Amino acid sequence: MLSFASLGSGSRGNCTLVQRGDTTLMIDCGFSLREVQRRLARLDLVPGDIDAILVTHEHSDHAKGVESLARTFSIPVYMSHGTFIATKWQRLPNYHLIQGSHRFSIGGIDVQTVAVPHDSREATQFVFESSSKILGVLTDLGSITPHVIEHYRHCHGLVLEFNHCPELLARGPYPPSLQRRVGGDWGHLSNDQAASLLQHIDFNQLKHVVVSHISEKNNAHDRVMASMQAVLPNLDKVVVADQENGFPWLHLE
Repeated sequence: MLSFASLGSGSRGNCTLVQRGDTTLMIDCGFSLREVQRRLARLDLVPGDIDAILVTHEHSDHAKGVESLARTFSIPVYMSHGTFIATKWQRLPNYHLIQGSHRFSIGGIDVQTVAVPHDSREATQFVFESSSKILGVLTDLGSITPHVIEHYRHCHGLVLEFNHCPELLARGPYPPSLQRRVGGDWGHLSNDQAASLLQHIDFNQLKHVVVSHISEKNNAHDRVMASMQAVLPNLDKVVVADQENGFPWLHLE
C-alpha cells in the first residue's frame, strides 16, 4: 500500500511524506528542525523514520530545514545538480545528484524525477510508484507542459498546486514585479491551470486529489472549488492541504 501525507503546505513551509511498508520518504522540508519534529509527531513519526529526503528546488519554503535535518539524523538527500549548487549545502553527510528524467528506487518505492518550469536553478517534481499504484506530487511550476502531462496522466493519487487566482493576484498586496513572477510561465499554477491538468487524467482511476500550495494572500477556497467543479464530475475525492496541518495519511490500496 502506498500512503502519503503532508506536514504543511503553503508559502510558509512545505513538506510531504510518502510511505510504503517500512520505507518513508520526505519531499522537501521547509520547516525548522524543532517544527518538523513537532509536525512529524502528529503522524506518529520521528526523524529517524525518514529514509531519504527528496528536494524539489532551493526556495526556502521547501528547503530551509533540509540541511539541519539531514545532518542531525544522517538522512540521505536526493536533488538535482542545480539545486545542490543553489543551496550551497557543503556539509551533507550523504547526498545523491539526480537528473530531470532520472528513475531510481528507494526501498520498495520507484521514483521518477520530472523537470518542471519554475524560477529556480533546476527544479524537479516527483512521481512515485509501488505495487502498480502511482502517486504524483506536483507543485511549484508556472505552466503545464506536454512533458508534465505525460508523466502525471496515469496517477491514482495526485498532490497538485492550486496557488493563485489571477484576479485576486492582480488586486492583491504583491508589487507588480512579484505578480508577474508568480503569474508567469516560470512561477506558480493558477487554479484554472491546475484544473486543466485534471482533464488529462482518468477520473475513475483517481482515488485522491489533494489541493496544495494555496496562496493565503492571492487565492480563496471558493475560487479553487469553482475551478475544480468545472472539470471534475464531483469533488468527493478532493482533499485540501493547509499551511498549519497539511493533510493526514491517505492511502492507495
